[in-house]
Amino acid sequence: MRRLLLAAAAATAAALTLSACGTTEPAADKAEKKPAERISLTDATGKKVELDGPAKKVVGTEWDVVEHLVSLGVDPVGVADVKGYTAWDKAAPLKNAPKDIGTRREPSMDTVAALAPDLIIATTDLPAAAVKQLKEFAPVLTLTAADAKDPIGTMTKNLDMIAKATGATQKADKLKKDFDAKLAAGKQELEKAGHKGTKFAFADGYLTGNKVDIRAFTSGSLIGAVNDRLGLQNPWKVKGDPAYGLGGTDVEGLTKLDKDAEFAYISNDTDQSSNVFTGALKDNAVWKSLPFVTGNKVHRLPDGVWMFGGTMSMEQYVDSVVTALKKK
Repeated sequence: MRRLLLAAAAATAAALTLSACGTTEPAADKAEKKPAERISLTDATGKKVELDGPAKKVVGTEWDVVEHLVSLGVDPVGVADVKGYTAWDKAAPLKNAPKDIGTRREPSMDTVAALAPDLIIATTDLPAAAVKQLKEFAPVLTLTAADAKDPIGTMTKNLDMIAKATGATQKADKLKKDFDAKLAAGKQELEKAGHKGTKFAFADGYLTGNKVDIRAFTSGSLIGAVNDRLGLQNPWKVKGDPAYGLGGTDVEGLTKLDKDAEFAYISNDTDQSSNVFTGALKDNAVWKSLPFVTGNKVHRLPDGVWMFGGTMSMEQYVDSVVTALKKK
């Protein structure tokens, strides 16, 4: 009996020893598989957005959102108007084949739901009713679409918000640093080329029926704010809207620009309605009499520079402006 008791005790001790040894590996596994920390954000509408960890399957309902995602190294699973983004934003081309979720103002709810995203990023331009529907499928982070009081600050704040939501804050810091460096270098190059304080009017235009509508990019626009940082002077006399800093005018309104102003625009060959300056206005008597036209001071900047994009689009814009003005 004594031998049996001793054997049982030894077996129990051995089992406890093995059990103790066996717990070390699972403990290590648990440490290695430590769940990601929850992410808490407050969006532009004041709503709290809670995520279990960095979002991986992200849908973007606006092109600046998509550009931010791509520049941060995040491939969106769903993009509004993929064809349009591909044509208008060349700075941050899509690296994957995201699902087209419809238009930027009317996303397809069924398409978004089928993607099963873990985050949907929208802007305040998206109707509240659409945002409400999207929240049935995933958390929705709503960003400020634009703010004429601080266009560049709004752009970088949105970049930071998306970076926090996707775990890419270090990449965002680099993008902002590179952007600031680009602005400083561009300003220096323009000053060396004799363009410090040059009056530089940027616009785009569209043909609506038989009517030409021209949008003036005031200092409250993102493009206008970048021009200010480049040391250029904005000669527009029209007032911009409180969000995008855009003012409406027509060909007659262009006569109010200073006679020594340079004029630049971006259009797109995939959208012929945007080519009014070389199309509908080509033989217009008022257009042909404008000082910047007769003085060969009209600059068509490259297609694919998205005027409402992120840091990468704005860097591309800086390069295009420097190239255009240094030719003078």
